[in-house]
Amino acid sequence: MDRKKKATAEQFLDFKAIKQRKKYLDERLQYLYRRALALEKELRKLDEDKFFRVCIFGSARISPNTKAYKEVFELARMLAWEGIDVLTGGGPGLMEAANRGATLGRKEKNSQSLSFGISIELPFEPRPNSHLDIKRHHHKFSSRLDDFMRLSHAVVCTPGGVGTLLEFFFTWQLVQVKHISKRPIVLLDKSYWEGLIDWTKEVPLARKLISPEDFQCIKIVDQPKEAFEIISKEHKKFLEKKNLDKKPAKS
Repeated sequence: MDRKKKATAEQFLDFKAIKQRKKYLDERLQYLYRRALALEKELRKLDEDKFFRVCIFGSARISPNTKAYKEVFELARMLAWEGIDVLTGGGPGLMEAANRGATLGRKEKNSQSLSFGISIELPFEPRPNSHLDIKRHHHKFSSRLDDFMRLSHAVVCTPGGVGTLLEFFFTWQLVQVKHISKRPIVLLDKSYWEGLIDWTKEVPLARKLISPEDFQCIKIVDQPKEAFEIISKEHKKFLEKKNLDKKPAKS
């Protein structure tokens, strides 16, 4: 075999080996996705009826001397008074405000509330804030978002950038397609959120790309107390169901 034909044969064998390897890796990855889904379902089943938790999403760029920071701090503080766990991305800004408020509220009322930080690996974001009882870390946004949804029963979106918008729309879509249980999505700060919701009604809804009932879970409020009252109502339903499930069946 001359050199040219030999090189062509080797290239073909290399291509075939690469193709087989890619097929094997793809099948393996699909298997791992299925296993992860099964494990996630089992974890949700074991955990979802025991603790009531709220995700608070918001910007990492907002400083402590702002109105937004103080409002998120107060909301998380009130949630902790009621023994509700608070989950954030664990970073600075409004995430820190929520975790800080939750830890203070727990101390004030001696509640069982926990402060969670579910962080993500980013080159420009510092270490998690110092107000966390439980830390979880993810390398990918997709798995982190799944963790937020699995662990929570309600969501509060406060002012934020692309990440916060992603978290809002991700939650909304999963509720819409019933991939997660129905839950309130509370948007705190009317001046920030009303324009976006108005657009979704004026354009996608007007074109019948979404349905009027898709908006039922969305609540836009201006005050931390309003957000707290919505979540507290949901928490009471959770406790009633929990107590009902504990009662022994009549013989």
